[in-house]
Amino acid sequence: MSTKIKPKGLLFTGILIGAVLLMSFIITPGRVTVYLAGDSTMAIKQPKAFPETGWGMPFSLLFDSTVTVDNRAQNGRSTKTFISEGLWDGIVSSLHEGDYVFIQFGHNDEVPTKKSYINEQGYRDNLETFIRETRDKKAIPVLLTPVARRKFDTTGTVVGTHEVYSAIVRKLADEQKVPLIDLDRESQALFQKLGPEESKKLFNYLAPGESINYPNGQADNTHFSKLGARKIAGIVLNGIRLLKLELARHIALSNLKPVDEK
Repeated sequence: MSTKIKPKGLLFTGILIGAVLLMSFIITPGRVTVYLAGDSTMAIKQPKAFPETGWGMPFSLLFDSTVTVDNRAQNGRSTKTFISEGLWDGIVSSLHEGDYVFIQFGHNDEVPTKKSYINEQGYRDNLETFIRETRDKKAIPVLLTPVARRKFDTTGTVVGTHEVYSAIVRKLADEQKVPLIDLDRESQALFQKLGPEESKKLFNYLAPGESINYPNGQADNTHFSKLGARKIAGIVLNGIRLLKLELARHIALSNLKPVDEK
């Protein structure tokens, strides 16, 4: 015996299916892109640089499938050259509402002997441009002070090397109400905890013959090893949580182990 569905029943069924599909669309989280704008300490490294690792590399693995990390950082860049080479425009043109831009410069801005150098006012002006143009797209800027270099005095105390430019970032973040991750202070604290010798493991320190890419060895106090990059990425991740950014909801807990690995 067949059962006929009356027209009213068909209409109700259609409305019900439509409502379910609409609700599924509404509650499905949208995709978010996190853009990384910065220098070599953050950048993706070529195989010829291995084991040197930018902290943005492990950072990109720490979120669920709704988040894409687009690392636009480049070696040797400052706020000035990031703009002049069109790297910043490339980010702005790709931004959508709800995206994030993590901005970390200073290493190359602050050195007068480099072509990338820009004075303190210029550095601040460029950061203000990054903030304004990100917000114009209804995206979210996040400022990071430049990550510390490994430098200790004769007593084994960490010495800051970004004091002036980090202070500019802190002040600007406060004035513009921009989320701030104080990577300079946090990384200094990490290096101090480890001490002069153990902290070398976080950097691209290699003995002669240890790496085919550095046959004569390497003593680099600026760029990170794989372990160092994971540790710095962990600091940034913790900053996201402490700031209570919406992005924190998309941290993939199963991916946290490599960050804490010793």
